[in-house]
Amino acid sequence: MLQNIRDNSQGWIAKTIIGIIIMLLALTGFDAIFNAASNSRNAAEVNGEEISLDELNQAMNMQRRQLAQQMGGNFDPSLLDDKLVRESSLRALIDRALLLQGARDADFAFSEAALDQLILQTPEFTVDGAFNAARFDQVIQQMGYTRLQFRELLKQEMLIGQLRAGISGSGFVTDEQIEAFARLEQQTRDFATITVQADAGAAEVSDEEAREYYEQNTDRFRSPEQVVLEYVELNKESFFDQVDVSDDEVNDLYQQRIANLAEQRRAAHILIEADDASDADAKKKIEEIAKRLAAGEDFAALAKEVSEDPGSANEGGDLGFAGPGVYDPAFEKALYALEEGQVSAPVRSDFGWHLIKLLGVQSPEVPTLESLKPELVRELKAQQVEQRFVEASKQLEDTAFESSDLAQPAQELGLSVQTTEAFGREGGAGIAANSQVIQAAFSDEVLIDGANSSVIELDPDTVVAVRVKEHLQPELLPFDSVKDDIVAQLQRSKAAEQAREAGERMIATLRDGGEADQQWVPVEAASRNQDGIEPAVLQQVFRMPKPEAPDKPTYGSVRLADGDFVVVRLSGVSEPKSELSEQDKQNYRRFLASRSGQQDFAAYRQMLHADAEIETF
Repeated sequence: MLQNIRDNSQGWIAKTIIGIIIMLLALTGFDAIFNAASNSRNAAEVNGEEISLDELNQAMNMQRRQLAQQMGGNFDPSLLDDKLVRESSLRALIDRALLLQGARDADFAFSEAALDQLILQTPEFTVDGAFNAARFDQVIQQMGYTRLQFRELLKQEMLIGQLRAGISGSGFVTDEQIEAFARLEQQTRDFATITVQADAGAAEVSDEEAREYYEQNTDRFRSPEQVVLEYVELNKESFFDQVDVSDDEVNDLYQQRIANLAEQRRAAHILIEADDASDADAKKKIEEIAKRLAAGEDFAALAKEVSEDPGSANEGGDLGFAGPGVYDPAFEKALYALEEGQVSAPVRSDFGWHLIKLLGVQSPEVPTLESLKPELVRELKAQQVEQRFVEASKQLEDTAFESSDLAQPAQELGLSVQTTEAFGREGGAGIAANSQVIQAAFSDEVLIDGANSSVIELDPDTVVAVRVKEHLQPELLPFDSVKDDIVAQLQRSKAAEQAREAGERMIATLRDGGEADQQWVPVEAASRNQDGIEPAVLQQVFRMPKPEAPDKPTYGSVRLADGDFVVVRLSGVSEPKSELSEQDKQNYRRFLASRSGQQDFAAYRQMLHADAEIETF
């Protein structure tokens, strides 16, 4: 069982747990699933299983935070449709509930021992290549989880992952399907092209045409509406020089920090798996192994021979270093009672009978006070700074609301009034690149009423208040200032249309048996992934029907983004004549089976939804 985890460490299991960690680290404090305050208020029921409003609200917050992280400063929460976010979040929760129910109904399981090993082998929880309990606690605490909560979430995700892998991995294809796909995929085509150039320089545009276009599209030729802002900026960093901490405070925090450093123990074990029915036999086996150890046999050699934990047996039973809280309680109690090199008496855990050997003890490296002092001082100051920053932000909020300009707030807080460059609704440089600043600048309250904005958080350490200094209204640009652009646009449009008309006349002539007046550019045996050919042309070539005969080519055309018109002559289609090698067959089989498995899993999800009793509130 554990060996399967090792074998799949580069597969879906590893990807799932790393995905969970990345998602949760991005959503610090998100406490879905476990901490629903009330189950009496439900958002939905799925086959009798409740989804609470708290879970739905937490899922909605997760979606919002994900969007905020993806879009950064461009994120504008006011543009989010709460109804759509709610619907999307509820669908995801219902889908998750159905998949968990499906996994349990199919008797998928993920044992506590497997979870232990998975956590031990997760790179996010290691320091210098070895599992570190302190690092594990730090990571999950940043997520807002206890150990039990994280294990439960991870177990659920593993069950869903097993279900997905079980269904997706069962896809298969026949030899006939493989051969048919290979014939299409390896097909080559012989074709030739003539490109009718869109010569913008040769297209003539009169002043009357340009003037007419200008008058019919005046909305396109207006200067953008712009504003110039005044603003005051409050930065948390500026408060650090204003607070002090005592040596006693630094020393107290240092003592707390080093007290949390946990001893790591390197264990090896021999496991004989047992349940209620086989407990007596398993105990007898472990006692016989203990006698062999007492007689002088090597622990590692015996572990390789008899241990029923494949994940560690090949390593002589070695489980590596781990701290408190990782292993089964009975296992951990026995391990911490051993001296280095000592072997325990038989120990019963939820997984069977163990013999445990303590291979080594790794005491934590305790940093000196001097080495940690800058960090500790900043941490202690940060607590005071945070309070001062909150108070100053509130003061800025109040005075900005009460004042007719920003001079008074700036004077009271010892700040300076700064000014932005003019910018439009698409934003500008500096604070004008922030979507919330842009939204405030063009709001009725600030733009029309002339009020100061409320405090805007640019990032966790910086807030600003803004007001409009100057409002630049859109104006119609003079014809002469945009004439050249209009002429160039009309020339491109005319040239593209002339190229299309010429190309279509050429195709009509060719289909009537005539000859082209330009030289063909031939391409022989082109594959679907042929290099050096315009993708749009290649796509058209493989869409065209097969010629009826060698002397009856098929004609088609493509209009390119630059306006050029390409005439295409398809003269031949060739399919592979040699048989597929076994290696090629296997590659195609894996690809097609994987695609089939993904389709099967999608169909399974649809079936779950179709058969489920789902009620939303």
